Amino acid sequence: MLVFILRRLLSGVILIAVISFLAYVLLYAAGGDIPRRILGENATAETVAKKAEELGLDRPLLAQYWDWVTSIFTGDLGRSWFSGELVTVSVANRIAVTLSIVIGATLVSAIISVVVGVLAARRGGAIDGSVQVFSLIGFAIPGFLIALLLVLVFAINLGWFKATGYIPLTTSVSGWLSSVTLPIIALSIGAIAVVTQQVRGSVIDAMSRDYVRTLRSRGLSANSVVYRHVLRNAGGPALAVLAVQFIGLLGGSVIVEQVFAIPGMGQLSVRATTLGDIPVVMGLVIAFAVIVIIVNLLIDLAQAALNPKVRLS
Repeated sequence: MLVFILRRLLSGVILIAVISFLAYVLLYAAGGDIPRRILGENATAETVAKKAEELGLDRPLLAQYWDWVTSIFTGDLGRSWFSGELVTVSVANRIAVTLSIVIGATLVSAIISVVVGVLAARRGGAIDGSVQVFSLIGFAIPGFLIALLLVLVFAINLGWFKATGYIPLTTSVSGWLSSVTLPIIALSIGAIAVVTQQVRGSVIDAMSRDYVRTLRSRGLSANSVVYRHVLRNAGGPALAVLAVQFIGLLGGSVIVEQVFAIPGMGQLSVRATTLGDIPVVMGLVIAFAVIVIIVNLLIDLAQAALNPKVRLS
């Protein structure tokens, strides 16, 4: 197991290196005249050239990238070209906000998907048909439209939740719940539609296996067979889909944070990309990549815990 983890971590480091280089090249190509953007249109050519030299933009691309890479090992991701704030501080202040929403949406999606997916697989008929229809609708409706509808109904008309902004958990538990409930719902609906279908299909497939008939012939109750044995075997594929949905939820947080004016990584990504703030964008790229690698590793370990064959392989 230790060798497996080390191998995964090594592949993760290689993946981060590749992603960071590609991101740097693309940002460099699309950056435009960043010194003039920082100084304003009225800046003189001499001032712009001095600013470019100060930022290191007058140097070759590979030299700039190498300086950025070597600075990572000291924990220095640079400073924002526009605000002067340390990138590590800027990202650290927002990563907890985004993760609280994304992890919350993932947990909500997992719980509801398991309950509804198992119910549809066991009961069939009208219940299964209704689940299929609602899953299709939930998958088809864009996330930003769901977010806007939630704000209109539950925040503006009913006043049950905050329409915009974020309150840290350390400040107020009730305030935090009020600020993250609607974003979590907006993010999770699409994921629920996908994961529910995977759970339903996996449970139906597992219930048709010979071991299920053997367990039933031994007198085990239907609930015991489903929740102690069937779900264990059906959990692997569902976990894989849930991991993909988690990554999708990270991307979806960009839109949701804009709608709800939440100061998370998604909102920072939009602002930094629009300005061409390369140090901040690269810091976010690294943060997102590390999160994805850790999540995939945790999913692999969870699948190994559920399925001995995975542990052996």
